[in-house]
Amino acid sequence: MTSTSGAVRAFRPAQLGTLGVIAWSGEHPDDERDMPFLLAYSLGDGDLGPEGVEVAARQLLDEVGLPVGTEYVDAAQAVGFPLTLLVEAGQAVLTMPHLSAQCPVPPEWLAAVRERGHVYFLFATRPWPQAAPGVPVTEEQLRNFVGDEEMLVRAAHCLLPVRQLSG
Repeated sequence: MTSTSGAVRAFRPAQLGTLGVIAWSGEHPDDERDMPFLLAYSLGDGDLGPEGVEVAARQLLDEVGLPVGTEYVDAAQAVGFPLTLLVEAGQAVLTMPHLSAQCPVPPEWLAAVRERGHVYFLFATRPWPQAAPGVPVTEEQLRNFVGDEEMLVRAAHCLLPVRQLSG
């Protein structure tokens, strides 16, 4: 007699590969004020290749309670939400189970964060190999990636409160 295991395979960060994070700001259409955005994405170089990256990203997002789709989660309203964003010394530091990443942020992004107190965070399940950390990304490349409807539908969306060190 054979049976299949119902156990869920544990997430391994190596399945996701290299994680990149980019910060930018832009006018929000609802109130015409700058909104700070933060995008996390994989280069697609995980253990199982680009196809495996999407599966791994979805598994991670499911584990942390971020649904994939166009609806967003307001993390300020979610008790015990496992993602945090710390902004200090011109850097954004994103921490979530299994992962931590940081990126430099431009002054206009910091100004929008000070005004709003949160960022619009996206976690793309689709890899973006052209945006390797340390390689400049043009506004056009960013607009093409984050403006792609398929990418947006296959990403997790979240309003993420910003923490800052006190002192």
